[in-house]
Amino acid sequence: MSNPSSIHDLDPATGNLIEEIPCATEPEVVEAVGRAQAAQKAWADLSFAERAACLLIGAEKLAQRVDPIAELIVREMGKPLEEARREVKGWGRYVAELLEEVEGALAPEVLASTDCETRLVREPHGVVAAITPWNFPIGMPLQILVPALAAGNTVVFKPSEHVPLVGRAIFDAFGPAVPPGVLGFLQGDGAVGAALVAAEVDMIAFVGSRETGIAIMENAASGLKRLVLELGGKDPLVIFADADLDAAAECAVRHSLRNTGQVCCSVERVYIEETAAEEFERLVVAKAEAWRHGSGFDGDSKMGPLVSDRQRERVVQQVEDARQRGARLLMGGEVPAGPGFFYPATVIAGCASDMAIIRDETFGPVVCIASFDGSEKNAVELANDTPFGLGANVYTGDLERGTRVAEGIRSGQVGINRYLGSAPGVPWVGARQSGFGFLGGVDGHRQFTTPKSISVTIEADGKPVGS
Repeated sequence: MSNPSSIHDLDPATGNLIEEIPCATEPEVVEAVGRAQAAQKAWADLSFAERAACLLIGAEKLAQRVDPIAELIVREMGKPLEEARREVKGWGRYVAELLEEVEGALAPEVLASTDCETRLVREPHGVVAAITPWNFPIGMPLQILVPALAAGNTVVFKPSEHVPLVGRAIFDAFGPAVPPGVLGFLQGDGAVGAALVAAEVDMIAFVGSRETGIAIMENAASGLKRLVLELGGKDPLVIFADADLDAAAECAVRHSLRNTGQVCCSVERVYIEETAAEEFERLVVAKAEAWRHGSGFDGDSKMGPLVSDRQRERVVQQVEDARQRGARLLMGGEVPAGPGFFYPATVIAGCASDMAIIRDETFGPVVCIASFDGSEKNAVELANDTPFGLGANVYTGDLERGTRVAEGIRSGQVGINRYLGSAPGVPWVGARQSGFGFLGGVDGHRQFTTPKSISVTIEADGKPVGS
């Protein structure tokens, strides 16, 4: 393992160093996994209620530190302060509800035939490596840590190198609430993550890029390690001319620019029916003009900076490539002067399928508009013209047509005349190359366990033999 000796934790609004943080060494990775292995059986032997009580203590500690943790989020990844507060506060409250979901998902089931009764139970895998992203630095870790720990696994947690102090805050809340070794914590970059993947863990839960997900899958293969990978997206928004264009434009702008576009399920491709394109573009520009960028501590800002100069450069290159290939820049598109990794709300139209901005994940504040001929066939073909399959959205005045198009799009979740989102209990699914396995809901919670069937013979009187 080769990795830098420390992380340089930068404030993306200024480029200034917040703190230099030592990276875990390979022996420290092995030691953390060893402690987790040693603690796992005793943790699994506790009742679900006992494990849940520990995790609720951690959630309460998190809820008691909403403001300082929210300020850390702003300093490390730039999110506007009120959004950061909502994330911390919301997850502090949600853990109790999440635990109820997990308990229901993992409850034993009894299945019977004429001569057999089977009790289906779910056993933890063992040690879970949790490698989490920076864009939702509280929500994404807890979406993995809570069900993994509640199921009886122990966890070694490595947050993104862009949010090491927020990751530490999570560990400081939950680590002391569970027995020693149950929750391990490592700091570091991708090299530390790779060492954790290579260590003697039983499962890897990762949220991040498709490229890193592929590397994890390759490295996990030799040990047949269980995987849950939530990867990137290139989500389409399809809009027919008979749709409520104002509502569709609001969806396009809000969900292209929210969190400075740094959301795995951002709207990254907008396909508007040709006959409505001019009016739709006008509406989008009018709405996007309200999305002012600035420091997350500035109450007037709707967007903070991008997380790094590297991420901003990716956006710059995609926009410039589109312009050179004939796309029309309707607003934004210029790097602002001054410190930090800011990029303005940008609207670009006339995009085509050979442009990087249509093909590759952008992860930046760009409303990318293309057009289609108005047919359902063309809409579905364009929406599916990607290796990704995370989310999609369809706007139309004809619900039956919207349903047909939604069913034709190869995606884990689709919204019709609304931004995608699901009722409680539904898993978050990355179809195609947007993921492997699920998070959330009954199906997602069960990913952290192996089902085990225990069967007995049933006598003629309906009683198990030996009872």
